[in-house]
Amino acid sequence: MTGPKTHRLTSLAILSAVVFALIATTMAETTKVEGLIVGRSGDVIIVEFLEGTELAFLLDENTKVSQVAGMFKARRADKSMAALIPGLKVKVEGNYNGSRQLVATSVKFKGDDLEQAQSAEASNRESRKQLEQHSAELERQSAALKEQNEQLELHDAQLAEHKAKIEAAVARFGDMDEYYIFDEVTIYFANGKVKVDPKYEAPLLQLAMKSKDVQGYVLSVAGYASSAGSTEVNQKLSEDRANAVTNILLQKGHVPMTRILAPGAMGEAHQVGTNRSAEGEAENRRVVVRVLQNKAIAGI
Repeated sequence: MTGPKTHRLTSLAILSAVVFALIATTMAETTKVEGLIVGRSGDVIIVEFLEGTELAFLLDENTKVSQVAGMFKARRADKSMAALIPGLKVKVEGNYNGSRQLVATSVKFKGDDLEQAQSAEASNRESRKQLEQHSAELERQSAALKEQNEQLELHDAQLAEHKAKIEAAVARFGDMDEYYIFDEVTIYFANGKVKVDPKYEAPLLQLAMKSKDVQGYVLSVAGYASSAGSTEVNQKLSEDRANAVTNILLQKGHVPMTRILAPGAMGEAHQVGTNRSAEGEAENRRVVVRVLQNKAIAGI
């Protein structure tokens, strides 16, 4: 005699058999699609057969790849799987294996479709190559522009520094209202030169000797340059010229360092001659040494 439990077990067994039968039937069915290969990765091709609908087919050693020709597609030629490239129109048949993978058993395509796909692939490769070259060129130009901007920033910083030095020197030497000027000597320089012509040593030493008779004297040394050439170079020239004259006063004139104001690099400031002529430029390439006495010391 059978009870309810036996009936339930029998029903489950029948249901399981039906499910397995359905699965087996589904796996045994052949899937056929006609579409476009939109991707390939190793032994897997992705075929789009409806807009936005894709299937992945696994290629194995049993997959037959062939090219068909003729009005009725009667002529066939076996082809390598290498012909299955993105962009190729294909007809694919396949079955699911035990791992639920759709394995392609047959892939067919027309010869002219292969030529079009190969042409498109070649065009895409060329486009990618040109894009890569263009991207590399843009990166190179960007790096060059960055370097140029950095150089411009450095140049601006240097100009600002030179301007500050000139303004400081002008403030120090441009306003002599607090001093009496007892005597002065001007030394001229050749174009681009900082060496003092020996003919100026005697006037400098004579000025140094006479200055010692002035109570509380100081010597101001201001270097200048013509405006020909770059501002940075002219600033440096005026500084080097002032230092060269100061060294003569210190070393040969035996003027104490405490009696010489810090040499002033005036650059292109206070041009006295026109830079449109050689004579005018020569007048601007100079160092002016002055003997000063503070008015407070003189009792004014």
